Amino acid sequence: MQTFLPAWFNEVRSQKSEVRSCFCNGGLIKPPKTFRQSRWGFRPNYFDKEIIAASLELAQLKKRSLNLCLCLIIISLFWFGFPANMALARESTPDQKISIKPYLDRVIKKVTEFRLDNGMKFIVLERHNAPVISFSIYADVGGANEPDGQTGVAHYLEHLAFKGTKKIGTKDYQAEKQTLKKLDKIFTQIQTASANQKTEQLTQLLAEFEAVQKQASQYINQNEFSKIVQQAGGVGLNAATSADYTLYFYSLPANKLELWMSLESERFLDPVFREFYKEKQVILEERRSRTENSPVAQLLEKFLNKAFQVHPYRRPVIGYQEDIENLSRENVRDFFDTHYVPSNLTVGIVGDVEPKEVKKLAKIYFGRYETKEKPAQLNIVEPPQTKLGEVTMKLQSQPWYLEGYHRPATNHPDNVIYQMITSILSDGRTSRLYQSLVEKQQIALVARGAGGYPGDKYPHLMLFYAMTAPNSNVDEVGAALQTEIEKLKTEPVSQQELERVKTQARAGLLRSLDSNTGMVSALLRYEVKTGSWQNLFKELDAINAVTTEDIMRVAQKTFVAENRTIGKLLPQ
Repeated sequence: MQTFLPAWFNEVRSQKSEVRSCFCNGGLIKPPKTFRQSRWGFRPNYFDKEIIAASLELAQLKKRSLNLCLCLIIISLFWFGFPANMALARESTPDQKISIKPYLDRVIKKVTEFRLDNGMKFIVLERHNAPVISFSIYADVGGANEPDGQTGVAHYLEHLAFKGTKKIGTKDYQAEKQTLKKLDKIFTQIQTASANQKTEQLTQLLAEFEAVQKQASQYINQNEFSKIVQQAGGVGLNAATSADYTLYFYSLPANKLELWMSLESERFLDPVFREFYKEKQVILEERRSRTENSPVAQLLEKFLNKAFQVHPYRRPVIGYQEDIENLSRENVRDFFDTHYVPSNLTVGIVGDVEPKEVKKLAKIYFGRYETKEKPAQLNIVEPPQTKLGEVTMKLQSQPWYLEGYHRPATNHPDNVIYQMITSILSDGRTSRLYQSLVEKQQIALVARGAGGYPGDKYPHLMLFYAMTAPNSNVDEVGAALQTEIEKLKTEPVSQQELERVKTQARAGLLRSLDSNTGMVSALLRYEVKTGSWQNLFKELDAINAVTTEDIMRVAQKTFVAENRTIGKLLPQ
């Protein structure tokens, strides 16, 4: 499981230690011969040996396709001749490029959407190039939707969603249920004894808690949900929590569509939040490693708290330590019951599927969900910033400088223009910040930006940051960064530079749609955040329409002192 962090945060972590992957590396594991229908709710003999044959066939197909492509390329080059200037071919003007619109039009025609009677929406894209399907469930809820005093509950729920149901993950649910009730009762007593400083009683309760927790563990089939997915040939089983949403995703062979329907409908229809207190320790350790032990993360947490006065974007998605410690199973259940309703869930399916079959199975499995009222949208509006904000911390760290500017939500008409500005300033080695601060002045080792942080469903921040080079300081870096930002307000961007970032934006968009997982994620994100998945395919037109005047207009409106928050990390 993961929480979304800015790309630069992972850069910092990788400089100090190897980043521990949290992805479940599901492989092709030989499945069991049978599972009892009465226990699992699957069809008889649903698990079979077909996956082995399908997987081997897919691997051979990929190998043959690659060899064929290489042969055709070599033959073509020798038969027709090599391009006179490959570099010029890469730099061709838009008029010389083959239009990708026909490709996008074909993709759009392959998309099917439908909504069940209970309000749950499905978006299906047929891609029959390989016998694989990528699935995602997008819950329109994240850290920003958490009640005060319960920060981290969205991320906590994401962890617990892999613990199973009354049928999956347990040896005897009725017996297990009693131990879970005992644990919750003792936990409440522990909180009371701790608040009243009753040391002797607290010691006794903790011992009792450990004994009951050990008893509860005897009824658990560890990681059974994950094992079922892996044994069916599933890969990429994971989930992620952001400030705006929670996403659950993995891929399966094409003949396991009904397995996915059964597993996922069961998971969110009848979850059991087992191992609740053990998982709490896992999450607390995650916070310690990612925040308490990371100077940059500590700065970022205080920076967001300064930049936002009332909006929940000011709070960390992983939650505050005290809130995590005090969260109860009842808190998580209430959060689940409120936000994990059919009308707040959107399903994306991309791959070797038939939409009619998807719809038929969706009605059977997800149609079991009761119709419930969609939770109210977050209506906390951040007031306009009226003066420069600044946060300074002294820790054992390399000096860092960051600054952020408030900008509109992702569904704003100027969204693509903001993306262009971020790209001009900070996208890659040709960007202005890298060229000026890293290459020419050599006052920074890293100089980059993030277009939408910590989320983008609501008005958020355009963030820029730099790690200072030796013999430099954060004030020097901040001044140089400001110089580049001011140029956007006073000097028109050249047409050549604008075309470069447009090309980068188009290429980035198309790359994100290349894989099934990338496509399903993009379809869901645009559907929920902008109101329609079709806006994804309209973005190319929006990119092409951006002018140098647009860049200057938005820069002048955004890059003003009273809209700016600064963060400085100084060595202790």
